[in-house]
Amino acid sequence: MDFNKTVLVTGGSGFIGSHLVCSLVASYPDWRIINLDILDYCCSPRSLEGVQNRANYSFIRGDVCNPQLVNHIFLTENVDVVFHLAAKTHVESSFECPSIFQRVNIDGTRVLLEAAHQARHQPVRFIYVSTDEVYGPGLDKAFDENSPLSPTNPYAVTKAAAEYLVRSYWDKYQFPIIITRSNNIYGPRQFTEKVIPKFLTLLQNNRKCTIQGTLPLSRHFLFIDDAIQAFLLVLEKGTVGEVYNMGTSFEISILQLARELIKMVKNVTESESDDWIEFVSSRPQVDHCYPICSEKLQQLGWRAQVSWAEGIRQTVKWYQDNPDFWLDIHKDQRIRKEPDSCKS
Repeated sequence: MDFNKTVLVTGGSGFIGSHLVCSLVASYPDWRIINLDILDYCCSPRSLEGVQNRANYSFIRGDVCNPQLVNHIFLTENVDVVFHLAAKTHVESSFECPSIFQRVNIDGTRVLLEAAHQARHQPVRFIYVSTDEVYGPGLDKAFDENSPLSPTNPYAVTKAAAEYLVRSYWDKYQFPIIITRSNNIYGPRQFTEKVIPKFLTLLQNNRKCTIQGTLPLSRHFLFIDDAIQAFLLVLEKGTVGEVYNMGTSFEISILQLARELIKMVKNVTESESDDWIEFVSSRPQVDHCYPICSEKLQQLGWRAQVSWAEGIRQTVKWYQDNPDFWLDIHKDQRIRKEPDSCKS
């Protein structure tokens, strides 16, 4: 079968990546969607059961840091679009083993950029998926795309460094890159190390929600469906060389988040919800919040459509309906022995 376009998604078996792959496969049957993923601890093959037998979907199990593999993909496939999502993302783990984050997030991006730029068939878009955490904490005003980067944890530092790599290919070669920076994305199928599925999993096992430190931390949350629509809009209408923030005005404290989830899962009153909360020692660096302005993306026609009430309802229901989805994943898999460094 001939396809009009070939899209390579790195990290397409992860939480955000699997939703993006499923959307692309279903929405564009005349596009070939290639998923390159190493199937790390936070991935489940079950996330892609709905598309694994579709004619326009292909899966390659492999490491984005492997230059031989990545070069082979660009040599044998006429890749038109790259969505680069493959990354280590757990902030607490980045303090425990920053070298792995440097390898995957920085070296992996370098390998992918080199292969894409040197390909005989040049991609028309290279979309790098970053994070609001590159800005560092903000209290007074929301960050726009021109705000200085001031990351405060090893994960965010590696994402900022990878952004500079990506931008250098635009500056030197006019390679058609676009960078996105999003708020915390949540929804069904997210691995249980992130705060919402972590709290839900603890509660489903009759354990208390653990909150780090005693300072008032808050986050802005973006539902996965709205994030996917933002990615597709950036692909269609985004300007090469630009950065686009993806966020919402909805902000909730981690303490209030825990209380809402406790009431939904345990069906208790507001006063009783505190019985299901436990404060624990904080990690070395915890930022208070990451407010961002998404006006540039909104000018392309994007608006977050899913309210917090609806998004969290869908999310809680999914975890209640799928309690065994992550059952075979063990916490001790989170940090793995560092493999050999990338070689170009």
